Amino acid sequence: MKNRLVRGIGNGLVLLSFLGFLYIFFPVFHAYFFPTSMPSVYEREFSIWIPKIRASGNIIAQVDPWNKNEYIPALKKGIAHAKGFALPGESGPIYLFAHSSSSPWELTRYNSIFLRLGELEKGDSIVVWKQSKEYHYAVVDKKEVSPRQVNEVTQRKDDVLILQTCTPIGTDWKRLLIFAKESGNDVPLETVDNSKNDKR
Repeated sequence: MKNRLVRGIGNGLVLLSFLGFLYIFFPVFHAYFFPTSMPSVYEREFSIWIPKIRASGNIIAQVDPWNKNEYIPALKKGIAHAKGFALPGESGPIYLFAHSSSSPWELTRYNSIFLRLGELEKGDSIVVWKQSKEYHYAVVDKKEVSPRQVNEVTQRKDDVLILQTCTPIGTDWKRLLIFAKESGNDVPLETVDNSKNDKR
C-alpha cells in the first residue's frame, strides 16, 4: 500500500513537471513549428510583420520602457512602442521592444513574438503598419548588449527602426537589438508573405 502511494505521488510529480515544461516552452515550439501569418487588413492599425521569421504582432503605442508597472501589462498584449520615440512616418528613431525582467516562464511567453529575431540578417525585410499605411524597412545591423547599455538606443537621433528583445531565449541577461532603415521601395505584400511557400 505504501509503495503504491509513493509510486502515485512520483507519477503525479512527473506529470506536473511535464505540464510545467509544456507551459513554459509552448511559445518556443509555436514560434518554430507553427509561425504566424501576415496580419489581416483588420489588424493593421499598428502592427508589425517580419516575413523571414514569420513573426507578427500588434504594437501598443507610447509605453514607458522605464516603468515596469506600465510595460509588463503592455507586453502581455503585444509589442511595446517606447514613449518619447518617433512613430512610423515621423522623424527620429522608432523603438519597439518585447522583453521582460520577470520569471523564466513569463520571459518565454512575453518574448514569443520576437523569439527568432536573432535570425535576421542585413537586408531582411520588416513591414510596419500604422493606421493601415505600410512602412517598409531593411535590416542594416544587429547587436547584443548588456541591459545597462541603454545609450545604444537613447543616443540614436537618426531615422532608424530599433527592435529589442531579451537574449538568450528565456533569460534577461542581454538585449538583442535589430536596426533597420526605411527601404524606400514598397515590396508587394505577395512577395513579402512567404508563408504559402513554406513547407514546414
